[in-house]
Amino acid sequence: MKLNKISNLLLAAGMTLIASAAQAQSRDTIQIAGSSTVLPFSSVVAEEFGNNFAQFRTPVVGSGGSSGGLRQFCQGVGANTIDVANSSRKIRPNEVEACKANGVKEIIEVKIGYDGIVFASRVDAAVFKLEPQHVFLAQAAQVPQNGKMVANPYTRWNQIDKALPDQEILLAIPGSNHGTREVYEEKVVVPGCKTLAEVKALAKDDAGKFCTAMRTDGRVVEIAGDYTETLARLQAQKDAVGVFGLSFYEANRDRIKVATVSGVEPNLDTIISGEYPVSRPLYIYVKGAHIGVIPGLQEYALFHVSEGMSGFGSVLESAGLIPLADDERAEITQAIRQKASL
Repeated sequence: MKLNKISNLLLAAGMTLIASAAQAQSRDTIQIAGSSTVLPFSSVVAEEFGNNFAQFRTPVVGSGGSSGGLRQFCQGVGANTIDVANSSRKIRPNEVEACKANGVKEIIEVKIGYDGIVFASRVDAAVFKLEPQHVFLAQAAQVPQNGKMVANPYTRWNQIDKALPDQEILLAIPGSNHGTREVYEEKVVVPGCKTLAEVKALAKDDAGKFCTAMRTDGRVVEIAGDYTETLARLQAQKDAVGVFGLSFYEANRDRIKVATVSGVEPNLDTIISGEYPVSRPLYIYVKGAHIGVIPGLQEYALFHVSEGMSGFGSVLESAGLIPLADDERAEITQAIRQKASL
């Protein structure tokens, strides 16, 4: 009787191990989703990875925005969940908590380089020389006038500042699912808002809500899709000014032109030097529990940040990515090798 019981237990344990192994081997292709800013870089890396590592399959890269990618990433561990989330912003504390609550306890943060956020219009449109305050006053729900907060009366850019073009205000900005949106607000809208004396007099919480509240009269359009959708808006409406990643602009110079921000033109040099005020790091987040289970995952992450792939003079720099400094690259490479998690 005891022998039968032991045999049954061993059989059950064996079946569990077989089931686990089957699940681990049920997918042999790296699955990636997330930021539309990181998407073109990740797609290049995936293709080159497939070409250079014959023993592994070419990763599959999807979009969905930074928030969407991280939400998928944090759904759990296993072959039915993605391995890598692309993000144009740092993962938030509440997202880390959501990950860990769902069993995603090993989150490897990999900074892959830098990008700038630019304001662009059609090549045949007017030239813009923007300040953060201009952008805030163009999109705000309310603005201060004569010591009071009133509904935004501005309908043309030159009403905000006579030096700006005499054209209708139409801003095409990233939807809230995009990491670009958070950086746009943090580095342009809120600083522009806080230059105003009336806002400085508000309580901190009130000021935060006031600065990010947007007008709803159709002059600000939130784009949930990727930058190609924003570009389509510009092509359809000559007055539109869109918000893009620098890399997308670099790839579409024949169709759009950029505005200066605080007197600085966005380019690789001004972003690397820190002179251009609207820049940000870009990330991929790797699921540590999938390393050794999904073939090639750690190799993919190391390849992504290798000097040949994303350093100075690399394919990704040509595609618009601003490379990491050598010391940063060395630290991140070590973190990947050691599976150092958040």
